[in-house]
Formats: sequence, structure tokens, C-alpha cells
Amino acid sequence: MAGSENHIENLKQEALKLPQKPGVYIFYNDKGTIIYVGKAKILKNRVSSYFSKNYDNTKTKILVRHIVKFEHIVVETETDALLLENNLIKKYRPRYNILLKDDKTYPWICIKNEAFPRVFQTRNVIKDGSKYFGPYTSVRMVRVLLRLLKSLFQIRTCNYKLTTENILSGKFKICLEHHIGNCKAPCVGKQTEESYNEQIIQIQNILKGNFSTVKAYLKDRMLQYSANLKFEKAQEIKEKLDVLQEYQSKSTILSSSSGNFDVFSILSDDDFAYVNYLKVVDGAVINVHTTEFKKKLNETDNEILPSAIIEIINKQQSGFEEIKEIILPFNSDYNFFNIKITVPKIGDKLKLIELSQRNAKYFRLDKIKQRTLVDSDRHKKRILNTMKKDLQMNELPVHLECFDNSNIQGAYPVASCVVFKNAKPSKKDYRKFNIKTVEGPDDFASMEEVIYRRYKRLKEEKSELPQLIIVDGGKGQLNSAVKSLKKLDLLGKITIIGIAKRLEEIFFPGDSVPLYLDKNSETLKVIQNARNEAHRFGITFHRNKRSKDFIKSELEKIPGIGKKTIEQLFSCFKSVKEISETEEKILEKCVGKSKSEIIFNYFQKNRKIS
Repeated sequence: MAGSENHIENLKQEALKLPQKPGVYIFYNDKGTIIYVGKAKILKNRVSSYFSKNYDNTKTKILVRHIVKFEHIVVETETDALLLENNLIKKYRPRYNILLKDDKTYPWICIKNEAFPRVFQTRNVIKDGSKYFGPYTSVRMVRVLLRLLKSLFQIRTCNYKLTTENILSGKFKICLEHHIGNCKAPCVGKQTEESYNEQIIQIQNILKGNFSTVKAYLKDRMLQYSANLKFEKAQEIKEKLDVLQEYQSKSTILSSSSGNFDVFSILSDDDFAYVNYLKVVDGAVINVHTTEFKKKLNETDNEILPSAIIEIINKQQSGFEEIKEIILPFNSDYNFFNIKITVPKIGDKLKLIELSQRNAKYFRLDKIKQRTLVDSDRHKKRILNTMKKDLQMNELPVHLECFDNSNIQGAYPVASCVVFKNAKPSKKDYRKFNIKTVEGPDDFASMEEVIYRRYKRLKEEKSELPQLIIVDGGKGQLNSAVKSLKKLDLLGKITIIGIAKRLEEIFFPGDSVPLYLDKNSETLKVIQNARNEAHRFGITFHRNKRSKDFIKSELEKIPGIGKKTIEQLFSCFKSVKEISETEEKILEKCVGKSKSEIIFNYFQKNRKIS
């Protein structure tokens, strides 16, 4: 029976018989359906590991329970294993494999497989012998490239079938494109196929980033025209060279001597991985593309990236043949056809990795926005479920509250409480506190007081309690907050955590070992957002309190001036500074003659002293 201890032990014994060679393994369920395809550097070790571990990951546990049998294919190298795995995943689309999100909506530049080939933008890749360049993430980049090609070369835009028979029979007529100089009219025999295809070769060079080859071709033509005294034609070619040089300079981010690189970086969250690809030729980025992968078994970046590289490179026209060096953010265990692998620490290559990572980050943000717009409720539930799992909660943290203390050496002690609902700030529910029972700078006692006051009141009013309390601080602040929850008989009924700023450590009551969440974790981002908001709200309250107390104390120093006069002054003037610089006659209109005289003389006297 699939999933039973005996059956798993039998599978383990079968796995231990596998060869210590690279290869691909295939898992089947009880219906004979392929449910997972994997690659391995050593088949025996990798496959047997599935039946030798107690997985924390629920998805992997479920996969192992469904395995009834497995098959394996031995290959020569690890790269062969990667390629075979990629092909099998595409063919069978197993349930538990990472899923490449369909990128058929991305634009490509097509050079059509036909006589006198057309060059155009398309989103449909058809296997008819045509050449496709891309995919491009930006439609704008495609349009810029097509405008460049049109300015450099005279290529047709019509849909005519330009066979030799059709041209010789006079089936077509010259169109406006020829009259305005955009086409040499091959449809009526004014340009040979050989001459036209010379242009197509140079177009392919540009799309591959081989600018030096195209510039050499154009310079050669310019010199020929010049030698034959066709100076106008030579000037036209020179202008084309200038256009090409300007385009190249805009796309160049490294010196042209830096070489040719294929750059990959990866960014992950709980459900998806985003792999960015930059193609750099002679220091110019000629293509940028990000691919999204759906995770199925909490795969690591190390597991996803090699498969992603194979998938992305296989889509390029040249495949691996023209790749000289691959730049990666971390070491990969796989050898890609003996291509040089670089993991840069400094210099231009590190800048390329950083550029690639920025592109992956922006792509991820766009995807999250799209998913949020399509289904905001689903997006909220996903974040709340992630938080519940990461923080080992019994219920979703629909309502969370975060606390922070603020004081300067014990002066003006205040605290703030910010409220998040469905992982978003609920500003109308924010609360601020003046610390009443604590003297001096004692953050622990202040936290104990505020937590007690907040939840004593909520209990008395029978108001809704949060599912999660976040305390800004480490073990000390957390322990103080726990004391208050104990007094109120709420400990264990509400999840409470502390977050220490320095290393973003998450502390739980009674546990000395902190939890470290991945820096890209959505749970950590919500906690940080709440902590930062509590800090901002608390600092603003603290600053306003200090400012008001300063204003109040400055005016109260003036003998004979009381609270009512101070209130009158602030109904007429904006600040103490304005009051101190105002003439006596104007002050008199606000507070009367005797009071204005006292105030004016006080500030005049202080001005002379200072």
C-alpha cells in the first residue's frame, strides 16, 4: 500500500540498488501517472534520501506517500541530466514539479522563413523554420529595435509571396514604401535575393549583439561608395553608422572589451521563483528577460536555478553553442557543457548580477500587484496563512497589534500601539499612551504598563482581542509584556512575539532560541512594517509632546502670564518665536495692554542677555 511504512522501506531498499551515476529519476503513483521527475548527480544518494528522511515540508511528505514505484535513466554528465529532466517535465508536466509559468504573451522579433524574409514583432512562436529573437520583457525594447533596423536596412513590410515565378510574371506593383526609400522593391525584381539576404545577415548580427560585425559591413560599403565618387550614398551610410553607434552607446553598461556574458539571478518567495536573464555582448545588454516558476515542493534557489538556466537557454536561437561565460549569484554544482562559470565578488561582473537582481525584484513586484488586483482576498489569505504557519499560530492573524516605547533618558516617556487588519494598517484603531507609573528610562516596566492597560481596557469593554501581539524589542521587553498577559489571564490565548532590531530575531515566550525568517519572507515584511509603523507613530507622538511642553514651559516662565493668556496668544500667533518677535502694539490687540507690556519686556530682556 502506497504510503505505508513497509512500502516506503521497500522503495528505500530498491533505491539503494541504484548506480552511483548522474541521471534522472521518475516517480509514479498508484494509477501509473508520473507525479515527479528529478535530476541527480548521484542517483543512489538522491533517490534513497526521499525514503530516509522525516520531512518538515508537508508537500514533500505528501509526494513520498503517493510514490508507488520509480524508474531511472543513467546519463553521462550532470548537464545531460538537467537537459533530460527539462524535456521530461515539459512532456509530462508532473504534478509536483516546479511549473514554468507560460510566457507565450511575451514579444519576440521574428525573421520569417521565406523568400525575402520579413522582420516583425510577434507573440506566437511557430516552428516553421523561422528565426526568433527574445523573448523580450519590454515591448518598448522590441519597438526601439525594429525602428533601428528599419532605419539601417531597406526591408519589406508587405505580405506578398515573393517566389521567382510571381516576381517574373509581374503579379505585384511597386508600393509607397519603395517611393519613400524604405524598400528596394524586390517584388518587381529591383533587388536580388542575394542582396536582400546580406541585410538579413546583418540584422541577425544586431539582434545577437554583434555590433562590430555590422559596423565593419557598413564601413566597407561607405568606403566603396566613396571610392566610386558616390558621396551622397557614402553620407547615407555614415548617418546609419551614427545611428547604430548611438544605439550601442545607450545600451552599453560595461567597456566593450569586457567580453560576452550570460547573467542569471534568482529571487524567491514561498510560492514562486523569479529567474532573470541578461545577455551581454561587447559590454551591451542586448536582452533582458525574467521567467516565473511555480514552486511545488518548497524547492531551494540552488535546486531551481540550474533547471531555469537550461529552460531559458534552450529558448534562445543559438542555445549553448555561443555562450562563453555564465555569471551566477552563487556557486552551482552543475557543469554547463564546460562553460566558464563566474560568481563575482567585486567589479563590473558584480554590477551585472546586481542589475539582474533588480530586474527580478521589479518583475516580482509587478506580478504581486497583478495577483493582488485580480484577487485581493486570495492575496490577503495567502499572506495570513504564511504568517500563521511561520509563527506556529492556531488561527490566522487577521488582527495584530504592535507596541513601541519612546523616551529620551527617561524624559517624556510615551508608547504607541498600531493595529493591522488583514496585514494592512488600520490607522483609525491606532492608540498612544503616556507612561504613568514608571520613573526614569525603564523600557521593560513601560512595556509591562502599556500592555496591561491596553488589554485590561479591551477586556472590560468586551472588545475584540487581537490574534497576534508584536513587541518591539528582544527577550526583556517580551518577558515584561508576558507578565501583563499572565495577570490578565490572556497568556496562551493570544500569540505574542518580540522582534529585536539588530538581527531581526523573532522571540517567543519561554524560548531562548530566536527564529530567523528569510529576508524575503512575507511574514517578516509584515512584522517589520508593523514595527516601523509603531516606531514612526510613537516618535511623532513623543516629538509633539516635547514640543508642546517646551512651548508651554517657555511662556509659563513669564511672571503674570497664565494658561488663558497662553491660549489667547496661540489663537493669534503660530509659535513662541513669532510671539517673541512681535511688536507690543500688535500683542496688545491680542491680550490687552498690561499683558502685552509684560510679554514684550520679557522677550526684550532675554534678547539683550543672549
